[in-house]
Amino acid sequence: MALLNVNIDHVATIRQARKADEPDPVWAAVECELAGANGITVHLRQDRRHINDRDVRLLKETVACKFNLEMSLAEPIVRIAEQVVPDQVTLVPENRAELTTEGGLDCIRCQKQIQKIVRRMHKKGILVSAFILPEENQITAAAEAGCDAVELHTGPYANAKTDEAIEKALNQLRDGRDIAFAAGLVVHAGHGLTYRNIRPIARIEGLCELNIGHSIIARAVLVGLRQAAEEMIRLLQNK
Repeated sequence: MALLNVNIDHVATIRQARKADEPDPVWAAVECELAGANGITVHLRQDRRHINDRDVRLLKETVACKFNLEMSLAEPIVRIAEQVVPDQVTLVPENRAELTTEGGLDCIRCQKQIQKIVRRMHKKGILVSAFILPEENQITAAAEAGCDAVELHTGPYANAKTDEAIEKALNQLRDGRDIAFAAGLVVHAGHGLTYRNIRPIARIEGLCELNIGHSIIARAVLVGLRQAAEEMIRLLQNK
């Protein structure tokens, strides 16, 4: 069964809408852990639009489960990761104008840079994952750069409108999983996953972790964060 990592970025988004001190992502992480989440994921963006440096430091000190820091390849962010030492970093592309992460990291074009970052993270005992499209050349490049895992981009599946397009996207994810396994990588998945579309992804054997954020936070507005996370975990368990 794939385990749930809850991305709590949008708890901070609500806070930053008023430049206030609540809701606090640190308390949100506690609620997710009490619900049984496997991990807490946050993205420290260069523009600090939601999660900020204080959040990352306190989450490192308080999160008892896995702490996964999504980050770009920008040197200032890499240095923060070295200082904070999360359990895992997930390397992602970052466009300052985007609403959410668009596309996967280009591990072919950025392979040398990724390789250097991987070496730096490994010196600190930090696992490294790369958020990529389920394409053979990207998966191979991530493995050659020394990554421990890949997070397969489920956006094409989430955005598919027809049964044919959905099945094509699922097959691409299954193929990507097989290629990643052959390369010795752990396989995660995420992006655009909701309570409505999670079951087919949860049925893909071999996915270790699923990173889900917006849908859980949106549900939490109505029922509370602990219940929202519990509901998603039940869907993963009863696939």
